[in-house]
Amino acid sequence: MNDEHHGDTAQPLVAHLLELRNRLLRAVVAVLVVFLCLFYFSRELYTLIAAPLMQAMPEGTHMIATGVAAPFLAPFKLTLYLSIFVAVPVILHQAWAFVAPGLYRHEKRLAIPLLLSSVLLFYAGAAFAYFVVFPLMFQFFTSVAPEGVSVSTDISSYLDFVLALFLAFGVAFELPIAIVLLIASGATTTAKLSSSRAYVVVACFVLGMLLTPPDIISQTLLAIPMWLLFEVGLIFGRFIEKEKAQREEEDDSVSAKDE
Repeated sequence: MNDEHHGDTAQPLVAHLLELRNRLLRAVVAVLVVFLCLFYFSRELYTLIAAPLMQAMPEGTHMIATGVAAPFLAPFKLTLYLSIFVAVPVILHQAWAFVAPGLYRHEKRLAIPLLLSSVLLFYAGAAFAYFVVFPLMFQFFTSVAPEGVSVSTDISSYLDFVLALFLAFGVAFELPIAIVLLIASGATTTAKLSSSRAYVVVACFVLGMLLTPPDIISQTLLAIPMWLLFEVGLIFGRFIEKEKAQREEEDDSVSAKDE
């Protein structure tokens, strides 16, 4: 009897593990396919990523490669990270397909928009960093170089620098999603968050200081969008609270009828 019960519980566990393996394999295959498609253009992709710095560098200067394998490894690393970046929708879809069967109907209705919004917000954060922050920041960096100092940035160091900024801005732009999840889970309310707005603004500038280089331009360009996104999160949070209140009223009315 105990052996049969143990077998019944072990079988679903094995099935879940197999499904998880299949989902992970599909995600890896998606990244690999994108990588193979992009690798041929790896040098052009690096040139595109380096454009904000190259345009800000003084005339006659150029980037350098201090490592022996850096001319190959830097574009290779960029292509790999970019492949993951492009394949994020497929990766999230596989994760959603794995967890969706265990969610309630109202959780599914909330999860799908959150997944789509999180992808778009991450892309928006990276685009904001590339098109707005990088030109201003690199123009500032190159303009304050001491006289007699030639600005010749190493390609590997530059890549590590911009990848960290892409990640920082992409994660920072996920702030509305975090607020909605906190409100939906009941961990906080829009009223509490609104009353703490002054502290949030200070926290945005502190995070801007920690996540960006030590210059006022990039710190401000991260802090202000985070504050605006906080306000956007509050707007959507109020809709979530109204929907929760309506659902609780419906549940109460159903319970009253049953009694």
